[in-house]
Amino acid sequence: MGSLSPTHWLIVIVALVLLFGATKLPQMARSLGQSARILRAEARGLKDDDDHAQRDKQSGTDAPQQLSSGEQQSAPTTEQNRQKDQHGS
Repeated sequence: MGSLSPTHWLIVIVALVLLFGATKLPQMARSLGQSARILRAEARGLKDDDDHAQRDKQSGTDAPQQLSSGEQQSAPTTEQNRQKDQHGS
């Protein structure tokens, strides 16, 4: 009761071709492969997000990343300007 013999595989392949047709099988295999790639990429993205969150938690910083030297800070918002005016700065 081990693995399937070559005769069994041949019967399975013939049954699949009869059920789905020779043109439909490659399309199904392609879409299955594409779905697997998408799933793998999403799982990798989730793992990377968890790794970044874990590193931020260990370092004790929840603040956004600092700007690099080439980037500029955005202008103060209206709310920030109001607060500044109220405090007399």
